[in-house]
Amino acid sequence: MTTTTSQQELFRFLEDRFACAQACTECARACALRASLIDPEGTEQQELVRRKGIMCAEVCDATCRVLSEENHLDEHAIRVQLEWCRAVALECAQLLDDHSGAVETAKACRECAQACTDFMAALV
Repeated sequence: MTTTTSQQELFRFLEDRFACAQACTECARACALRASLIDPEGTEQQELVRRKGIMCAEVCDATCRVLSEENHLDEHAIRVQLEWCRAVALECAQLLDDHSGAVETAKACRECAQACTDFMAALV
């Protein structure tokens, strides 16, 4: 029989998993949109922002798939994916801090990184 505490922990785990997947999706959308707005023939800095945005979108998409599918990854594999996503999202946010008009995208990246961190804590 499942205790109330373990049911609450399960609900919290599922809520954190869903929040992380949502944040990854929003970050991926924002980064893909930001990357599409940057001229690929622009400055070296613009190209770096564009490439990082595309990479962040791809990593967030992959993380969202891992979190939403019923796969048989072990906890370690999930942690590795979450840490990778967190690190890439933070790198992208820091890069976007110096790019005009990218405040909302940087915010989405930071929220994604925080959601990954929160979900990793729920795995304990």
